[in-house]
Amino acid sequence: MCDSFYFIGGEIMNEKYMKMALKEAQKAYQEDEVPIGAIIVQNGKVIARAHNQRETKQQASAHAEMLAIQKACKKTGFWRLEDCEMYVTLEPCPMCAGAILQSRIKKVVYGAKDPKGGCIESCMKMYETKGFNHYPETESGILQEECSQILKDFFKEKRKKQR
Repeated sequence: MCDSFYFIGGEIMNEKYMKMALKEAQKAYQEDEVPIGAIIVQNGKVIARAHNQRETKQQASAHAEMLAIQKACKKTGFWRLEDCEMYVTLEPCPMCAGAILQSRIKKVVYGAKDPKGGCIESCMKMYETKGFNHYPETESGILQEECSQILKDFFKEKRKKQR
């Protein structure tokens, strides 16, 4: 009975944190950025929040995950985030999946798959490549519909503006 309660509790927490990541994605949407949001949690406490800012910062690396990692490292004063979990609305790209690996994040939870750039399970399976010194746990599909819908809405609106 305790095990099933923990599982249910874990699912509730995953959704709680993913909803926070979706709020970050909404901020990106409002800034006319691709709506992807990320948060980093350490010991049950959110220590970093970020959303895509590539257009705003004119930096190719200003992805939600990269910015969240930078904020978490600054907050903890350490580059190793071994006791942290990341919640991100879209499957990480190769750059972000690599940064997650390098920062030693314990677990990555993401909402929607990215068939055009995801490197956890879609385009490639980076964390199944032999030879790395760290492999984060992964979980996908948390609030998948909501995470996919915000992206669909954003790009639909973009196409309308281009007409």
